[in-house]
Amino acid sequence: MAKRIEAHGVTSYYGSFKAIDSVSMTIEPKSVTALIGPSGCGKSTFLRSINRMHEVLPNARIEGQLLIDGQNIYDRDVDVTAVRRMIGMVFQRPNPFPTMSIFENVVAGLRLNGVRKKSVLEETAEKALRSANLWNEVKDRLGRPGAGLSGGQQQRLCIARTIAVEPQVVLMDEPCSALDPISTLAIEDLITELKNQYTIVIVTHNMQQAARVSDRTGFFSIDKTGEPGRLIEYDDTAKIFTNPSVKKTEDYITGRFG
Repeated sequence: MAKRIEAHGVTSYYGSFKAIDSVSMTIEPKSVTALIGPSGCGKSTFLRSINRMHEVLPNARIEGQLLIDGQNIYDRDVDVTAVRRMIGMVFQRPNPFPTMSIFENVVAGLRLNGVRKKSVLEETAEKALRSANLWNEVKDRLGRPGAGLSGGQQQRLCIARTIAVEPQVVLMDEPCSALDPISTLAIEDLITELKNQYTIVIVTHNMQQAARVSDRTGFFSIDKTGEPGRLIEYDDTAKIFTNPSVKKTEDYITGRFG
């Protein structure tokens, strides 16, 4: 079941450096939210804070609250592994496990969770590959290395691997930046389909992509180099791109900076 995400005053640090400052936003279930803004403004830092990947880095920490269906995922009694199982992530570059077959890539998370029954693994793999619009392309070569697929296929394989463990939220950090236009279109079509089951948050530098795939858009920016990133504006995507409320958003959308 897709989850509602609420950020209340989320501030992230790397050591003494404040990366983002007091970000507050609500992301509704079964929607696509795009995070846009210039490089270094904290988009990916905020994205990683949603599934506690941020704290994997040395001396990184979070202030504020990040609620998933009302539960603060940074509460001391919350199981970090359970959070990351519930909130999957797709990274900038396709990262299939190079020594694993296509099939084993998809079921890797299930095996990690203790699933061993062959019929369950096979059923889940097919379901995830179909959901990722990849099944028809790989069904006759599931035993071949995942790394042997094209870049676009590898990224869809990584999406299949993510959704195989049935998360409720899927985070995507510039998932198309390393792909050609045709592969990018395939991923965008997939995102549109997946939002019927998942809450999706995507970081992108491609504003046309944000306009095409997202329901709501958050614009992040910084005042100057070395300052923390801030959420400048968050609204329906159509409004952000046609009639933003903040001049800085308009300047970025129209290419005056960034």
